Amino acid sequence: MTEGNQTVISWFLLLGLPIPPEHQYLFYFLFLAMYLTTILGNLIIIILIQLDSHLHTPMYSLLSNLSFSDLCFSSVTMPKLLKNMQSQVSSIPYAGCLAQMYFFLLFGDLESFLLVAMAYDRYVAICFPLRYTSIMSPKLCVSLVVLSWVLTTFHAMLHTLLMARLSFCEDNVIPHFFCDMSALLKLSCSDTHVNELVIFVTGGLILVIPFVLIIVSYARIVSSILKVPSARGIRKAFSTCGSHLSVVSLFYGTLIGLYLCPSANNSTVKDTVMAMMYTVVTPMLNPFIYSLRNRDMKGALGRVFCKKKIMV
Repeated sequence: MTEGNQTVISWFLLLGLPIPPEHQYLFYFLFLAMYLTTILGNLIIIILIQLDSHLHTPMYSLLSNLSFSDLCFSSVTMPKLLKNMQSQVSSIPYAGCLAQMYFFLLFGDLESFLLVAMAYDRYVAICFPLRYTSIMSPKLCVSLVVLSWVLTTFHAMLHTLLMARLSFCEDNVIPHFFCDMSALLKLSCSDTHVNELVIFVTGGLILVIPFVLIIVSYARIVSSILKVPSARGIRKAFSTCGSHLSVVSLFYGTLIGLYLCPSANNSTVKDTVMAMMYTVVTPMLNPFIYSLRNRDMKGALGRVFCKKKIMV
């Protein structure tokens, strides 16, 4: 489109992943398998929690929401990436790019908030076991989930509206496999100072504060365990918190590596690889972490299969 003497971009070109052409089909089937594993694994967790009454607790209610968030988070980028790799046509319309950015921020932020809620749940379970039921009531659990959705929706909408006010002129090539916010800002021919300021301020609220709250929760948990040191108590705390700590390490580890440890060389390749880690690999691994290291999930899977065999 042309407005006056300025060409306005109506679509973008996604460069995708830095994969040699001869390896495109190999990586296509690899990513397809990873995406299908992500969908199947997270759906199994959601269905198990809904079917098994033993899992109708605050912890597993939050886990169900986390699995839904992971499923959607991966679905924001992977179908488009797979389509582009298959068709070799990597264009995306302007409106589609903004929509992808919105949902990417929404579900990425939602995972961060849900991890905080789960850390608080583990803190209450270990530090106040006798009051756990009264503190982590269904009302509080629902409130934490609703608050997470409201805050992340507002944050994603804010950045999307700020991005929509910018103009994009001649350069429409995004050196990424999805519409990354920072990559879009570099392409804009408008003043982006307001966007950058909002990213700096809200980035602290959405990522840093949740991470600090998780660290504080686990510091209190460790302090509580050390007050009454026993091998049984340590094993119980580890079995209770181990899965959550693994997921937190995966999620925040990749984000810290991407945003706090920049590299001067091959920064675009590094950014793309790290983005693949937290958009594809982490959502795929989460179901395995919670199922393989969690007795309740294994027991629920066994009970559900036993019921089906009896019915047959």
